[in-house]
Amino acid sequence: MGIFLSERELTEVEPAEHAFPSPVPTQIVSNGEFNPLPQTAQQKQVEARIKELADQHGARQGLDRRRFLRTGCGMAAAFVAMNQVFGKVFDVSEAEAADPALVAQHADAMKGQFIFDVQTHFVHDKYSQPGILGLAAFASEHWNPALTKSEQTDLYYYKFENYVRQIFLNSDTSVALLSGAPFDDRSWEFLPNTQIREAVDMVNRVGGGTRRMLGHAVITPGQPGWMDAVDLAIDRLHPDSWKLYTIGDPLSAKTKYPWRLDDEKLVYPFYQKAVKAGIRTLCIHKGLMPADYEQSWAGVWKYNTPWDIAKAAKDWPQLNFVIYHGGLRAFQELPDQALAEFDRSGEIKWASDLARIPGEQGVTNVYAEMGTSFANSCTANPRFAAALLGTWIKNMGVDHVVWGTDSVLYGSPQWQIEALRRLEIPEDMQKKHNFAPLGPATGVVKSQIFGLTSARLYNLNLRAEYPRLTLDKYAQIKEEYRIAGKLDELRDNHAHGFIAKRSA
Repeated sequence: MGIFLSERELTEVEPAEHAFPSPVPTQIVSNGEFNPLPQTAQQKQVEARIKELADQHGARQGLDRRRFLRTGCGMAAAFVAMNQVFGKVFDVSEAEAADPALVAQHADAMKGQFIFDVQTHFVHDKYSQPGILGLAAFASEHWNPALTKSEQTDLYYYKFENYVRQIFLNSDTSVALLSGAPFDDRSWEFLPNTQIREAVDMVNRVGGGTRRMLGHAVITPGQPGWMDAVDLAIDRLHPDSWKLYTIGDPLSAKTKYPWRLDDEKLVYPFYQKAVKAGIRTLCIHKGLMPADYEQSWAGVWKYNTPWDIAKAAKDWPQLNFVIYHGGLRAFQELPDQALAEFDRSGEIKWASDLARIPGEQGVTNVYAEMGTSFANSCTANPRFAAALLGTWIKNMGVDHVVWGTDSVLYGSPQWQIEALRRLEIPEDMQKKHNFAPLGPATGVVKSQIFGLTSARLYNLNLRAEYPRLTLDKYAQIKEEYRIAGKLDELRDNHAHGFIAKRSA
């Protein structure tokens, strides 16, 4: 994704690589689309407790802290620490942190779970805009003068090789959807549509012909020649779905081309083409605005809200409207304040507006995607992550909430996968807001979210295709690491993006 942060905001953050290398981030990591919150007092407590557990159980296993935290026991220890600070939210016991055999049992129980990540990214090799490459130079000037010249220009962690490693080898992800983003200046593109298609074809070819990766085509309504690009995508690129940003350019408050989903003159002709081509899933970025959005994005911020979804969904029942980030506005206030607002009113800004659309409008073609929203709420306050999921599921149905992680920017998505597997909506929240429990890791609810709904949206026949995924080249490499006892070597616990500056 691109970088929303202003130069002033950049002075308030530092690279996520500077964060404590916990299996689960102990402070919010920004993908550059929003300003990350400072580490809260509770997150500091979690971090301190993780260190204590790592030193205690790592020593008994003959591992130093860093090596222990790269193991399954280290992952379990992180969730134990979060429970001890936030209350019982995750299904985990300290015995898992102490006993590798219990971790192995947990991993074995998860085998066969289909996980379809519908929001992933990497940057092309020649990407040269300062919004990404310039960050390291900015870091050298403002954060870390010791950075070498090569370190200031190394985009390895955002590129294809690390993407494959983190998504397909260092996580339980079965299938990934590769995405992009539009800009008024096309040179800012992470990946042009042609390269998304090439990457998808290469990954699947190396895998042995499996559908290990799917791809978007990004469309830019209102920009010169945008409908010609749609025709090209349909005729030659054959995308699996479409990616849309109603805000237009996600980098600039002076965006030239904001638009509405229900603009009959501008985009309804595109919808007609999408229906005719049989590419009927629209993935639409909504939410994740900076803290001062009403001032800094004056006149255009409403284009990032759910205000235009209902009519378009009613007019086009043949299309699926998958709202990325679930419409959540990025919280720039403390998580406990946001949670208190939810407990008081039952409202989550913009996400609740989205969740009500199916019931109020009688539509069944609107979905919530979880990327970034789940990751950051889970690290900031897992009770709020539970509230967010509960809101979507209660109002939209569990079969209308889909899994996405916004990786590889946050490193491997495995910690997010484990968070959802272990998360449960607290009983008091279930009773107060009439939320149903999420249930076990491989139960109906979580299996639906992780992949069954997206498999339906993307016409994946799991009975025929999933067995092939377990035997393709990527599965073989991962199994070789497992047999050799070296799976932990794939895990580095790195996140890539921004955190609020840490106190000395």
